[in-house]
Amino acid sequence: MGFAAIKEKASALSHEAGFISHISNQNEYEQALALMDELVHDYDSQRPLIEILAVAIERWENSAPEFADFNLRVARQDGGTAVLRILIEQHGLGIADLPEIGSKSLVSKILKGERSLTRKHIAALSQRFGLSPALFFADHQPSAKQPMKVKACKRKAVGTKNAGTNSSILITGGGC
Repeated sequence: MGFAAIKEKASALSHEAGFISHISNQNEYEQALALMDELVHDYDSQRPLIEILAVAIERWENSAPEFADFNLRVARQDGGTAVLRILIEQHGLGIADLPEIGSKSLVSKILKGERSLTRKHIAALSQRFGLSPALFFADHQPSAKQPMKVKACKRKAVGTKNAGTNSSILITGGGC
């Protein structure tokens, strides 16, 4: 395929769904999320488009006023606790569902910021959820400009912040 044909197809795609490369309003953001949900079902063949769309979604979430408070809260959280909260939400877990950490009381104290995850907790959680332990450490903590991206398990997909649940997740594969 020649460059002229590529340019023509890119122009047609941009005209039909410009939000793929640049989101400029809430409606386009919602369309981007809906398209992403469709694309992830065939991740391997849709990966190039998923990667382009993920950048547009992330850019929108970093700059849209409705995410400003969320981004600030995430930036202030301990990185390990933030990852733990996302895992709990993503997998529909309760504080009793984390035997890797210990008692419900200890999990609760960690989530409240009264205690910290130990390296043993992090190793066990990393193994269970197929994550790199580096995600739990402070030098990998998200900022308001760089929202947390958690490589999670089961499905090769990309999800993003959800204004209703205040979570930000990039799912890229692994196993539980």
